Amino acid sequence: MRDPGTLQEFLDRAWVDPAVFSLRPDYCVVLLAVDGLVPGPSVQASETLLQAAEASTRKALDGRAVEDLPHIAAWREAYKLFGAKPQRTRNSLEALLRRADANLPRVNRLTDIYNAVSVLHQIPLGGEDLTGYTGAPRLVRAAGTEPFDTVTGGVGVVEHPESGEVVWCDDDGVTCRRWNWRQGRRTQLREDTTTALFILDSLQPMSDEALNAAADDLAGRLDRLGPDVRTARRRIAAPPSIQEGN
Repeated sequence: MRDPGTLQEFLDRAWVDPAVFSLRPDYCVVLLAVDGLVPGPSVQASETLLQAAEASTRKALDGRAVEDLPHIAAWREAYKLFGAKPQRTRNSLEALLRRADANLPRVNRLTDIYNAVSVLHQIPLGGEDLTGYTGAPRLVRAAGTEPFDTVTGGVGVVEHPESGEVVWCDDDGVTCRRWNWRQGRRTQLREDTTTALFILDSLQPMSDEALNAAADDLAGRLDRLGPDVRTARRRIAAPPSIQEGN
């Protein structure tokens, strides 16, 4: 088990490339590193939470298209800035919202919680097994040579991002492509995950208060997944010089 100091040290080494902030000076991320999680299958509490998330989606979409929701629209514009086509490459939040009317996936209680929080707060939210990391997480514009371990057609393959694509990565390669589109296999949450990293991505018009509320909600729910859960948090935003130049 990692102690809280070690978790915080891990987060303190995380960084965002200034080239990413140049694309969107309003970008802000909250990272949560959590240890002591007790793995388990979906339970009634996670089922109830997913049902609440599905109901919130129906209310939010009453007479509206998914792409017209403010945070979805903001992320679609951000994707266009590095050449992605949002109609074909949907961020994780949009993908979940489009499934919520039928049914959100039921995976295990850890994944169920973070998917539900993503939908309830309308924020892209990634969850990864922290033990799969080599070095610190960073959000950069890819060179195009970084390896990305994924699955295509049911077969494991190593792909590479496009040059200039916004990606999360560590020392061993890409952990998530196109900002918050698709996570790799190496760091994906597993049935036996006890130590995890959660990434909460925001753009305007989401406020700092709304971002912090989403992080608080997630942290509070994760704290119930074991008697010894420990959490560290870090917020990263553009420096004032970049924000003022926007």
